[in-house]
Amino acid sequence: MSTELPQRVRSRLSGANISIVCARYNEKYTDALLQNCLDELEQCAPYTRIRIMRVPGAFEVPVMVKRVINTPIEAEKPDVVIAFGVILRGSTAHADLVGTAVTNQLMSMACDSMIPIIHEVLLLDDEKQAFARCIASALNRGREAARAAIEMLDLLESERNRTRNAKRWENTK
Repeated sequence: MSTELPQRVRSRLSGANISIVCARYNEKYTDALLQNCLDELEQCAPYTRIRIMRVPGAFEVPVMVKRVINTPIEAEKPDVVIAFGVILRGSTAHADLVGTAVTNQLMSMACDSMIPIIHEVLLLDDEKQAFARCIASALNRGREAARAAIEMLDLLESERNRTRNAKRWENTK
């Protein structure tokens, strides 16, 4: 487990699209994840367009992520998706099954679509861990998700620029 957040980065981009899919279940924690993420995005990427969709629970997150990625409207297609949910373990294997299913689907969609999905559907042992990762500041996964999204946006833009420059170079030969 990491003990500190990644460095804060300030995006050089304007006009990027970020979609956030956030579960309502365990809303005390998911609301905090979402708010911390939005606060961080406002500070570090103020010109980013953000679209938020709320779903009932963590298991529904991949369905909405897929709908967002597959939108036929190009202007609404996200450059990055952030997925939030909180799954608390109980006395059965249900939480582990949900966590594994969600993780597998999000990774598959990211690889198939080539759209980064920042996976913060958290599988936690108890409310103490949930508080530490969703509400407290030291390990806040909402802020961490925003920072990862910004870093991916900047990396993707750098790759686009490199490709454009390579094509220009080829055209001048």
